[in-house]
Amino acid sequence: MKRYNPTISLSKNSRGCYILDTVKGCRVCGVRPGGCYGECYAQKIASRYKLEFNNPVIRDFYVDTQQMMLFDLQDERHLSRVINEVANVDMPFIRIGEMGDPSEDWEHTIAVCEKLRPAMKPIVIITKHWNVIPDNLLTTVNSLGLCINTSISALDTDEEIEHRWNEYNRLKPYCNSVLRVVSCDFNVETKEGKRMNTTQDQLFDNDRVIDTVFRPSATNQLVTGGAINVEKVKFLGSTMLASKRNKNAYLGRCDSCPDMCGVV
Repeated sequence: MKRYNPTISLSKNSRGCYILDTVKGCRVCGVRPGGCYGECYAQKIASRYKLEFNNPVIRDFYVDTQQMMLFDLQDERHLSRVINEVANVDMPFIRIGEMGDPSEDWEHTIAVCEKLRPAMKPIVIITKHWNVIPDNLLTTVNSLGLCINTSISALDTDEEIEHRWNEYNRLKPYCNSVLRVVSCDFNVETKEGKRMNTTQDQLFDNDRVIDTVFRPSATNQLVTGGAINVEKVKFLGSTMLASKRNKNAYLGRCDSCPDMCGVV
């Protein structure tokens, strides 16, 4: 297995969203088979390319992968190039937190956002808050005008839900704080389905909420155990399973999404 390249770069995913991950990989996948909800899309992509996902890599501007040393001149040139790329993307924002959780190193993530100020492009950070943003960074978060999406789901443990909900509310005075709910069509005829459906209703009873449709595999325990209802849907030209709480919930490319991660 290969480790991720430690050099930060801007990329465009299959949904048309521009990604600048400060961290690649997630240590949680090392202790949870299949990652979160047994369905970590990022881990699946990493496995396809034989990348070591369970051992996170912090990514920075120009890194010599042979000597693992930083060089000021190359760093400056690389930063200038990335700033120019970010400024010219054909989307109203860029996103941090697709193939790894930025909370792995908040100091580094916020420092990268500061360096990107000249691009004048809104930044969305998606996180599960495995680590809490330190108090001393909140003033900087506020000055950067960040949009922080707290990823949460009724599929999370009670402790995780409480922690993430608290962080979502804690950040409201400092940024555009959005609750990004991974939702399901729960089978309320089952005990677990009914319990999680009640929790999910409570999550959606907040302001600034985004509905993110859960796309499980047919062998996922939530499917085989009957806790969620699924249906076949079209997604980016392919047919797959989805569990849709809201039958009209958006599934498609980011450039035509009505939510825009909460930025718009």
